[in-house]
Amino acid sequence: MFNKRILEIVVGLFMLAGLGALFVLAFKMSSLSQYSGAETYQVTAFFDDIGDLKVRAPVTISGVRVGEVADIILDPKVMRAKVVLLIDKKEDILPADTSAKILTAGLIGANYISLIPGYDNEIMKDGSVITETQPAIILENLIGQLMYQLKDKKEKK
Repeated sequence: MFNKRILEIVVGLFMLAGLGALFVLAFKMSSLSQYSGAETYQVTAFFDDIGDLKVRAPVTISGVRVGEVADIILDPKVMRAKVVLLIDKKEDILPADTSAKILTAGLIGANYISLIPGYDNEIMKDGSVITETQPAIILENLIGQLMYQLKDKKEKK
């Protein structure tokens, strides 16, 4: 009777540890903990097309993650996507003429923003705006253009 009770307690503790591990794994995979407590500053960029860019998508410089996308809205004045980026405070050396482009991780992977530092002596501050941007490359548009060009060549023959 006593051994059965100890076995039940051990199994219960094991189950609680497993549920706790699943919770930690889910929290890490969702990237909620990545920049929630880190000191950041905010930068805004306007894009003609953001493709499938999502909030919490990575922001990188030369492949190194330096921030994340905090918000995406449509600016009614210019009818462009306004993307708010949170950049690590330790990366507060970005030149004011830094540009941004939306890239895709792999052939059909998730979109992310890549920053390309410029050469200006002035440094970006909290609230700065990135003026030079390149929109996402939409695979469907490229396929459509290719099909149209192939059809056009075929008709000319």
